[in-house]
Amino acid sequence: MTRTSLLHLSAGQAHVDIVPEIGGSLAGYWSETDEGPKHWLRPLSVEGLEAKNVLATSCFPLVPFSNRIRNGRFSFAGNNVSLPLNFGDHPHAIHGQGWQQPWSVEEATTDTACLFFRHKAGSWPWDFTARQRFALTADTLTIVLEICNQSLQDMPAGLGFHPYFPRTPKSGLTARVEEVWQIDEEVMPLHLEPVSGDMDPGAGLLADKIVLDNCYAGWDRQATVVWPEHRAELIVRASIDLDTLVLFTPPSEDFLCIEPVSHCTDAFNLAAAGMADTGMMVLSPGQTWAVSMTLQTRFLSDD
Repeated sequence: MTRTSLLHLSAGQAHVDIVPEIGGSLAGYWSETDEGPKHWLRPLSVEGLEAKNVLATSCFPLVPFSNRIRNGRFSFAGNNVSLPLNFGDHPHAIHGQGWQQPWSVEEATTDTACLFFRHKAGSWPWDFTARQRFALTADTLTIVLEICNQSLQDMPAGLGFHPYFPRTPKSGLTARVEEVWQIDEEVMPLHLEPVSGDMDPGAGLLADKIVLDNCYAGWDRQATVVWPEHRAELIVRASIDLDTLVLFTPPSEDFLCIEPVSHCTDAFNLAAAGMADTGMMVLSPGQTWAVSMTLQTRFLSDD
């Protein structure tokens, strides 16, 4: 068995490990402190690395779509697309192709890196290329995700990021949103309604007190995770076009997810049915589109 290699970045006390071979994902993001490492993202375990388990990584890219496509099927511009169901016995296709394929390293410095991925038309019937650009400073990690339609036809597209944050008994999250997609038992969207009550992260939610796997609309592209036990917080900032937020707080897990994405779940089918504002992008031949996510870290005073 060949050993999976890590690409390491550092800037002051901040460190990032990247595993290009496992979906172009992150294996860790942490700061060295006098009390030991503070992990800002859930670190990839040795077992996860050896198994090449992308679901155990710290963050992976969502390209050329995020979240679920119902039954792996949709129609676009006369094409009837049938995607493989790529998530165990889950009945829907999920998260695109990029997260389950190796990426190559185009360039790397002490604190930056660029990864590259090429997809040849197959079940996803369009050629495309994608890049991730990572830039680390002492208190920020920025990831730019870019896609280019290399086919001769228009291509539907969506982009996003799937970071996993460490979860403690007091972990909290805050985000300003306007609406939430109610979901069925297969986590597929039913309808939008104004956000309220326990599903409203605007006033802050304790991850251990609520079970979420929902898309939110009307997001202002900023969210905060706080760890009171560690006197630390992290601010997620997303670029324009990442106007949808996915919050995932499964029960009895050691992580929570705050996912900046460009479109709602099953956006391609909803758009084909005539729904406006799903967030689906259409890229013309040769068109490149890029989005970004910045994670800003901060240690809090005792005051």
